[in-house]
Amino acid sequence: MSLEVVDKVAIKKSYGQGPPPLIDDPLFDPDGGGSSGEAQQSAGNAFLAMMLFIGADVMFFAGLIGAFVVFRFGAESWPPPGQPRLPLGVTAANTVVLLCSGWAMLQTWRRLTNWNRQLVSNSLTVTAVLGSIFLLVQGYEWLRLIGFGLTLSSGVFGATFYVLIGCHALHVMGAMVWILAVLTRLNFSPNHYSSQRYVGIQLVGMYWFLVVALWPILYGLVYLS
Repeated sequence: MSLEVVDKVAIKKSYGQGPPPLIDDPLFDPDGGGSSGEAQQSAGNAFLAMMLFIGADVMFFAGLIGAFVVFRFGAESWPPPGQPRLPLGVTAANTVVLLCSGWAMLQTWRRLTNWNRQLVSNSLTVTAVLGSIFLLVQGYEWLRLIGFGLTLSSGVFGATFYVLIGCHALHVMGAMVWILAVLTRLNFSPNHYSSQRYVGIQLVGMYWFLVVALWPILYGLVYLS
């Protein structure tokens, strides 16, 4: 090939008329729909949205706790006479179960940086199992309390108990559904999460840390005060 031909080929490539260059970028994700910079921006937006949601949730529970404190310390006796006492021992053990689930979620987070799909799935499964135990025990205790006559219509004591603790239980149930969805994708869609893409697991972890952190506060206020 003469020098003249080589120069023409070089000119064509410089103006985009030749074949595209090979992409040698470890952060390039053909399934991500964009560059690594766009992926990082999307992840940052997701974290910001989750922080805003968590902030709104904290304010929601702060309002409920404030209302409970007003009723609690404004009453002459708490619980009122004739109302059943709350199960302290069983709920204390259940609190330990929920705290252990938070530790399991923390292990999940730690395993994301040194990616191992099986280990991440195992610790996330432990979180789901412990969360399920917490809900089942709480549901059983609620059935017993209802059998003893403590209902929403039994007075301020019953109403504040079921509204405050019930809202937390709904949050735990929502978080459990989210965790199970993440586990399903993790185990049955191998390409969905990877060592470069695990923001969804981090987000559900943030939400689970919220429900775990709220519970000791609620237990101390509602059950021990």
